Amino acid sequence: MHRSSFVNIIGNPNVGKSSLTNSLLGHKLSIITSKAQTTRHRILAILNEENYQLVISDTPGIIKPAHKLHETMMDFVSLTTEDADILLYVVEYKDHTLKDEKLFSKIKKINIPVILVINKIDLINQDKLNDELDFWKLKLPNAETWPISVKESFNIDKLLERLVELSPESPPFFPKDQLTDRNERFFVNEIIREKILLNYKKEVPYSVEVLTDEFKEDENIIRIRSIIYVERPTQKGILIGHKGSAIKNLGTVSRIDLEKFFSKKVFLDLHVKVNKNWRSDENKLKQFGYQNN
Repeated sequence: MHRSSFVNIIGNPNVGKSSLTNSLLGHKLSIITSKAQTTRHRILAILNEENYQLVISDTPGIIKPAHKLHETMMDFVSLTTEDADILLYVVEYKDHTLKDEKLFSKIKKINIPVILVINKIDLINQDKLNDELDFWKLKLPNAETWPISVKESFNIDKLLERLVELSPESPPFFPKDQLTDRNERFFVNEIIREKILLNYKKEVPYSVEVLTDEFKEDENIIRIRSIIYVERPTQKGILIGHKGSAIKNLGTVSRIDLEKFFSKKVFLDLHVKVNKNWRSDENKLKQFGYQNN
């Protein structure tokens, strides 16, 4: 007997959705930082075992849109309630805010298994955990409630077992050797963007998009050329830094991670271009892959 399911993960920013995806998968696929809006796309991570295939969908955090980029990100989130076999709603122990009441109401009525995952329980005691369990049981009575700690790997294996149990009998949706629906260039873009989020401050990381226009793989090396788009000339100056010092460091830390990801030597050529207000430009958003399938 073989089981397969689409397991879609949603929740507020920074509750640990991408960390949970990576933990269930057993290796890093989604980028992770402590900054909100780290995840911008919907990424399918495919977990293959002999008797099951879980297609885990990592999504952007739920926010109130401020421009077209945000609107598209929230479209990705809305889609997850429509094509899921199992829905994971991830929260952290201290956050009871509902960024989208309409979406939450939809989840309460949805006719599929819903699992309310309370992450970061390593930071609280049993009494506080009991309070959280009581709160969410009242708030989302149709859901199973699972306390976990991704950081401490607590309850992850048992949660995975439960996801397999809830998955319907089905042949695999994807070839068994496939790990994701995204190509190599997408992960190059994401790794560079993760390093920008980690190494730059204020508005710069949120005004950045990365597009890889050259990816040439030889036997011993991968040659990559990526363009970093910003919205203002001042942001370009910050990214490049004094005499190019900042972008040189960005290239180094990005290349190290890319070599780990591809298990191969990488030559990385970075360029910065200004594209005014790209976050509100529909054509540019499509070019960057922000469009619904």
